[in-house]
Amino acid sequence: MSSKSRLNHSLFFPLRFVVLLWLVYILELLLHMDLGLIFGIYPRQAFGIIGIFTSPLIHGNLMHLFSNSVPLLVLGSLLYFFYDRIAAVVFFNCYFLTGALVWIFARPFIHIGASGVIYGIAFFLLFIGIFRKDFLSVLISLGVAFFYGGMIWGVLPGIPGISWESHLIGAIVGVFTAFKYGNSNKISRY
Repeated sequence: MSSKSRLNHSLFFPLRFVVLLWLVYILELLLHMDLGLIFGIYPRQAFGIIGIFTSPLIHGNLMHLFSNSVPLLVLGSLLYFFYDRIAAVVFFNCYFLTGALVWIFARPFIHIGASGVIYGIAFFLLFIGIFRKDFLSVLISLGVAFFYGGMIWGVLPGIPGISWESHLIGAIVGVFTAFKYGNSNKISRY
């Protein structure tokens, strides 16, 4: 596969996912509804289970959506470019496993947004280099650390209304997934 077609392939899923986020946000504006109240994760309550599947699609405002869109495009494209054979599994873990664990362990308030997915992908990319110990994986990890290293502070309680639990659990899921696939031959890279 040529570099151009590989790049196009790596952008395909992240771009479609981000477009979906924007369409959901536009729908929310058109309906004049707060979809987070219906489709957010509300921990340990039956009505909040739906949020495991839907909460990453919902954002509180335009800034929240934009601040999740750019990292999803960048980190998602890196994931699909360098680790294409397992990228779907990594994304699935970061999306659903993070959501399920937030439902089990997080504080009782509504959790929305794709930041748990972002933290999962970022920490996967950070730690896969540590576990694989090959030059390219380490280089990718260093690049992610340089550009997204400040994310580490997001796993700590701080700003009211921010789901630091989603950040922390996403990071843990990312590290776990990197550990699981760190020595796997199923990973393909450029």
